[in-house]
Amino acid sequence: MIAEVLEVPEELSARVPPEQRGSGLGRDAVRLMVSRGAAEIGHHAFGELADLLAAGDVLVVNTSRTLPAAVDGRVGDGRGRGEPVVVHFSTRADRRHPAGRAVAGRWAVELRTPDGRGSTRPRAGGPAGTVVRLPGRAWLVLEAPVDPGGVRLWWARVAGARVPELMRLHGRPIRYGYTDRDQPLAAYQTVFAVDSPGGGSAEMPSAARPFTAGLVARLVSRGVQFAPISLHTGVASAEAFEPPYPERFVVPPATAWLVNAVRARRRAAPRAGGPARGGSGGRVIAVGTTAVRALESATGADGRVRAAAGWTDLVVTPERGVRAVDGLLTGLHEPTASHLLMLEAVASVTAGGEALRRAYAAAVQRRYLWHEFGDLHLLLPG
Repeated sequence: MIAEVLEVPEELSARVPPEQRGSGLGRDAVRLMVSRGAAEIGHHAFGELADLLAAGDVLVVNTSRTLPAAVDGRVGDGRGRGEPVVVHFSTRADRRHPAGRAVAGRWAVELRTPDGRGSTRPRAGGPAGTVVRLPGRAWLVLEAPVDPGGVRLWWARVAGARVPELMRLHGRPIRYGYTDRDQPLAAYQTVFAVDSPGGGSAEMPSAARPFTAGLVARLVSRGVQFAPISLHTGVASAEAFEPPYPERFVVPPATAWLVNAVRARRRAAPRAGGPARGGSGGRVIAVGTTAVRALESATGADGRVRAAAGWTDLVVTPERGVRAVDGLLTGLHEPTASHLLMLEAVASVTAGGEALRRAYAAAVQRRYLWHEFGDLHLLLPG
């Protein structure tokens, strides 16, 4: 694991969006590290992405919108007393949730303690029966931990308001202490975000943030195709190595068809005298770990992607491997994040775990920036 050999200095956290770091800068003013195969590591501006991909490549993008999921509250009796907390609304369960009908209509929430600087610090949830008063005479009651052995996320019953309306009127984007200040909700939306009946994401699918309309147009003009999926993320402030929780996703029929068609053409190319696997074009590249999780959740053991919708509790590991994804565009993750297991699974297709460790060491050496406003890493086959 990278955590065993790498420490990321605190000053490498991206504290503000790139467009606030200098005059005339845009969302795409971030760097892009490219890992190709076992040995090659290149360093580029993100705006050069169109030159690094080829006609026939497919970028799988998450269209989920970011929600203003942080709402102030108080643990107490509703008379202005009690402990101040910030409620992070993570996920609303329905009858199809893996936990079953017992949690249908409940919200998975995380309670955090204000740190006095506009952000929050971790706080254990519970006990069961705890009442949190919310704006507009709403309240929630903690019922049970989401993970029977955990204390961070709790199932909560909300009364006195509809949560989407509560977030719209009183919420703000979730942020953590490594950032300097609150940002408007627009700063947390990607160019691919659309309204969805399934709600939205508690935290931004951040790998797509640096894309601009101009870059998308250049990619399309080069013959790169886009395939939409949606996966509505929960809170990502996970404890060390904590696996992701079930999340709602959709892989549309058109996306399943396109990915299957591209991969079929790629398999047939060597037999027809075309480029072998790993050559230019025809690669399925996920934009973000959320896109990997959704697409792999819809892929059978035979490697065929099928249209799917519902909840996924899939954890992609090197042992499980990937079946539909050839490459990955993603941010830089903390060494203790469970997302790195997914990166190692993708890296095992492109090069291997050792190459991923070398890439992360190079990112630290070259002062790449971490987190949602930071730099990007593109893993490609050799």
